[in-house]
Amino acid sequence: MTITSSNLNDQQRAMLDGRQGRARQVGMRLLLDLAAIAGAEELTPIGSAHLSGVSPLTGGLGLRLFLARLAEDPGEGVAIPTTLNAAGCDEDQFGAMRIVVPEFLNHHREIIKSYAGLGVRTIQSCVPYEWDEVQPALSQNTPGAWAESNAICFANSYSDLRTNRESGLSALACALTGYAPNYGLLEDEGRRPNLAVTVTVNLDDPTDFSVLGDWIGKQRQPNWRMPFGPIPAIIGLPASMTHEQRKAMSAAAANYGSPLLHIIEGNEFPEAEYQDRLTFGQAELTQRYAELKPKTPVSLVVLGCPQASIGELREIAGHLRGRHVTADPSGPGQSPPLWVFTSAITKAIAEHTGLADIIRTSGALLLENTCPEVVPYDPSWVSHVLTNSMKAEHYIKSSLNGIPTSVMPLADCIAVATGDIVLSEDEAHQTITIAHSKKSKTPREESHKTAMEERQASPTTTTAVGQGLPSQGDFTVVGEALVTDTPITFLGYVNRETGIIEEEDHPANGQSMAGKIVIFPRGTGSSVAPYVLLELYYRGMAPIAMVNTEIDQQMAPACSLEGIPYAYGFDTDVNKLVENGDEVALERRGDRVYLRVLKKGKFNV
Repeated sequence: MTITSSNLNDQQRAMLDGRQGRARQVGMRLLLDLAAIAGAEELTPIGSAHLSGVSPLTGGLGLRLFLARLAEDPGEGVAIPTTLNAAGCDEDQFGAMRIVVPEFLNHHREIIKSYAGLGVRTIQSCVPYEWDEVQPALSQNTPGAWAESNAICFANSYSDLRTNRESGLSALACALTGYAPNYGLLEDEGRRPNLAVTVTVNLDDPTDFSVLGDWIGKQRQPNWRMPFGPIPAIIGLPASMTHEQRKAMSAAAANYGSPLLHIIEGNEFPEAEYQDRLTFGQAELTQRYAELKPKTPVSLVVLGCPQASIGELREIAGHLRGRHVTADPSGPGQSPPLWVFTSAITKAIAEHTGLADIIRTSGALLLENTCPEVVPYDPSWVSHVLTNSMKAEHYIKSSLNGIPTSVMPLADCIAVATGDIVLSEDEAHQTITIAHSKKSKTPREESHKTAMEERQASPTTTTAVGQGLPSQGDFTVVGEALVTDTPITFLGYVNRETGIIEEEDHPANGQSMAGKIVIFPRGTGSSVAPYVLLELYYRGMAPIAMVNTEIDQQMAPACSLEGIPYAYGFDTDVNKLVENGDEVALERRGDRVYLRVLKKGKFNV
């Protein structure tokens, strides 16, 4: 039986009733809604939480207004040790970062202060697993509630910690209450692999592993059934992987929602229900590097996404020792500046060991508390970014900054910054030619076409019956449906002012969800996604209702918080019932939600 308000313990009931402050009341209400969606029978105590949604660039207006509401009545704040993700700037070097967004520093300080007021440890790091004080949580078989996609995947894959792929909003709810719904990756069944990946090429540089992780996610097919995201079992990796190799791969795999990697020793996959079997070899690695190679002059080189470990800083310092780079914008024909990002904790170690001095003496900018993907770069001089991280590439090129981003191994990135590598026009042209020659159809486009053909050929009913959130009452919503069988990456790929999906190879690219009933599997990508939906709501550009076909820790909490009509768990495949552009009615009566097609869209008659 799913947990409800009627079977809470005394402590949980006190939270829900508001006797421990509004913040915990909001948190407990969100947990009950999430538990209902997941079919969780209990709330389990957790030992740690990590929160995403810190930078004004990523959290935006939605985050700031939400935190301001909690600050009005913070109550007792977080109930368990809770850490905070990387922020949008290094306060002490704000001028050197040349951020020109109005009020950015003030908004940054406002966000940090709000979290601190809730009792959150504001370490401003996307790599909490590298912090000594978090180590006990990693070594004990105690559930946690972590946001930040790379941290989730790393902790689940390489430690004893178990956490669902929480959004920034759901992780905060768990932190405030000290509980999490017991389902998914907290249970053995939810951690089983669902994708078999064979690697036939020798991977060495951490960037090789980053390319692999991202490549796995890009193979996603709409017919895959992965309620908790891709969980690959991977054969063919080195017997002993370094911390940096593991970190690079898990961070990139998280781009497309992977919460856990199974690194298999030997040649036999464990028994599981695999949705697909993939092979990554030399051809795939070579092709991706060719596609990712700089095609125009590079204006900035960034390293440290996720924030650089002490091992990465040691390698960077080794390449920079006795060399000269710049931290400032450079002119045509000059080498681009180099920025290195790390955590304050790791930077302190680098200061003690002399690594920081070597990096700074070279002329590079060494930043703490921030990360390349959450910085608003000045477009007047940053027109092309080079990095060694597929996570950075994924988000810097998105609408967060919209800057073309290329990827090369760390040593090559530094060589570009020192001027030891200069790409010729012939090399750039060759890269463009390769990229264009591969442009026929992406796997997602091809599979979407197949899914559409299957949908059109399948008989459908006229009404589907589903469920709604416990916190929402009856509603009736009528409007145009935006339907896709592919998960939506909200952060960076949904315009937070217009609601337009801006992901080139997504089947719904160019369509706006504003004022529509949006039907899709789930949100994916960054765990900051719910704050994008909140901002759309505050701007009056949100969907009028949302329907998920899979469990979604990202969108459901935002819908719960602001009363956006939400439904899930239908008795029929709604992607076969409804087509994009149909006029539909979504009606809740009691504990049931009914979805009906009123009129076929003009392209679906």
